[in-house]
Amino acid sequence: MNQHLFLFGGGPPFTLQHAKKFLNLLKSTNPISILCMDKTGWQQYMPLYTQMLKELGAASFEYLPLPSTSLDKIKNNLYNSAGIIICGGNTTLYRDYIVDTTISQILLDCYESGIPIAGFSAGALICPETCIISAKDNPQGTFQQKKGLGLLKDTLIAVHFSEWKDEAHLRHAVNKLGEQQNYGIDENTGIHFQNGKMHTIEGKGVYTIKNKQLLKMH
Repeated sequence: MNQHLFLFGGGPPFTLQHAKKFLNLLKSTNPISILCMDKTGWQQYMPLYTQMLKELGAASFEYLPLPSTSLDKIKNNLYNSAGIIICGGNTTLYRDYIVDTTISQILLDCYESGIPIAGFSAGALICPETCIISAKDNPQGTFQQKKGLGLLKDTLIAVHFSEWKDEAHLRHAVNKLGEQQNYGIDENTGIHFQNGKMHTIEGKGVYTIKNKQLLKMH
């Protein structure tokens, strides 16, 4: 069973070709599940995630705001999802409410069964085995290294890369954790990973540090 992961360096929408690919990979006609944070006004952001997919033919979505949605409902919906979207927002909260709960194992099961998963910004950051959080992305203003979902092994992801001028952040992560696969993803840019390896890039810019050099891949 092939595994598919779409990671975006900023908020929604999907890049167009990746939206089409995501829909082509859906496992059933069941709803697409959307994991988001239950903050004031969350509903108004959902069309940013769904509008393009609807225009391309997606029929139904199931919204799972955290932490207010029951675990039973989340479990039932995720296991029966055609596809899964993890929204952007506060990276620390996404990690606390997803990675540090039983939702993490459910997502891993879904991913390994071939259900395509897309993560935007914070949703992208929590997908690798190690989640690296930029000093620009937490109240402490420090580099943070935490446990991630483990959907990608030996891979480091940085988001809002050019916009946050975060080369130093990615360099620090590579220096500390070793020169594994590493990608700095700009906003309006996505990477499609198939079976844990980069498959396609679409959008503005993706960068990687190799032999201490920052290289633009796209």
